[in-house]
Amino acid sequence: MPPIKRTKFKLTPEQLLEMFYWVKLIRAFDERLSILVKQGKVRSGVYTGIGQEAIIVGTCYGLRKEDFICPLHRDLGSFLMKGVEPRVMMSQMFAKVTGLSKGRDSALHSGVDGLGIFGNTSMLGSNLPVAAGLALTFKMEKTDNVVIAYFGEGASNTGDFHEGLNFAGVQQLPVVFVCENNQYAYSVPSEKSMAIDDVADRAHGYGFDGVAINGNDVLAVYQATQGALARARGGDGPTLIECKTYRWHGHSEHDKAFYRTDEELAMWKSRDPIPTFTTYLRTRHVLDDAKQQEIEGKVKATIDEAVDFAMNAPDPAPEDAVTDLYA
Repeated sequence: MPPIKRTKFKLTPEQLLEMFYWVKLIRAFDERLSILVKQGKVRSGVYTGIGQEAIIVGTCYGLRKEDFICPLHRDLGSFLMKGVEPRVMMSQMFAKVTGLSKGRDSALHSGVDGLGIFGNTSMLGSNLPVAAGLALTFKMEKTDNVVIAYFGEGASNTGDFHEGLNFAGVQQLPVVFVCENNQYAYSVPSEKSMAIDDVADRAHGYGFDGVAINGNDVLAVYQATQGALARARGGDGPTLIECKTYRWHGHSEHDKAFYRTDEELAMWKSRDPIPTFTTYLRTRHVLDDAKQQEIEGKVKATIDEAVDFAMNAPDPAPEDAVTDLYA
């Protein structure tokens, strides 16, 4: 076997295998949720990000605990990568007392301040001015922490998007705006809602760089994010990274996605980010059969344990509904 060299992304073989573990774990977590919700066992809305894992891994890998993320409803993998245990995340989906909000809310709105996770709102796009506010705090406190703010291409047509980006550009804030362009805002294709091809072009109107990349290439996403993080930490302001991707399932698990064709879905499935990354790792002799089986076994055991833990965890007591309230 030829000697293993560090890639141009300056990632060691161990780091590449760690990224492989994350894409596999996030895929497996969403796939299991898809099954569980059909069995009537999940109490939260389920919006899987199957097909979009490369974006989460590429943007979250290597973040500091102090860096904040503002995830969307489809970004459960970012919770895992920022430090939420799979069993706790699964408990949140089951509305158990062992979940993040102790059974009070769905996973869509939960956050963990100590891990740098800011809970999302149901109004998609409204997290972007909040992300700018978090980044302003970092700037005022003179830290070099960064905010990663996720949004979809549909959210880029809302007023909050423009206000958030404008403020970030004027104030030169340490925030990376990540567009998960999965081609559909619920059922609306992007060509029906935008007169441009790339959301990234909109960044230039607010005085900072925007780039459109292959969102199914985990290393391309990682490389773009590392450049944006370096600029943000160095005081050079925000960046918009548009990741072109595709969600395999409907907007939610109760959406049959009749608005798209089988041919389109098949074409995008052929661009599955996991086999692409697997081929890369095998070609570089970083991954072999034994290592792949070991990682896949670890993933399965982790998901199985998380489901067992969540299903057997206690439900919240009715009297606890009036605790943890703030006037």
